[in-house]
Amino acid sequence: MAGFFSAVKKMAKYYESDLTKMMRELLKANPRILEEQKKGRALWWDKKQDQDTLKRAGESRVEQQPYVYQTKT
Repeated sequence: MAGFFSAVKKMAKYYESDLTKMMRELLKANPRILEEQKKGRALWWDKKQDQDTLKRAGESRVEQQPYVYQTKT
């Protein structure tokens, strides 16, 4: 059984899925894709957070009841 697992490990080490191969080829053919991806991320996600605004948002949060459609009794 030990030989089987070592063979599987060896095979997994060199295995590359079709999707991974396709992505490698795509990025090699179009290196601009990564630059555009970084620009898009910087535009929408990589932003400095204002700590005061985050604190106020947390303090003003209203707790939601566990089941929102149940009427309050």
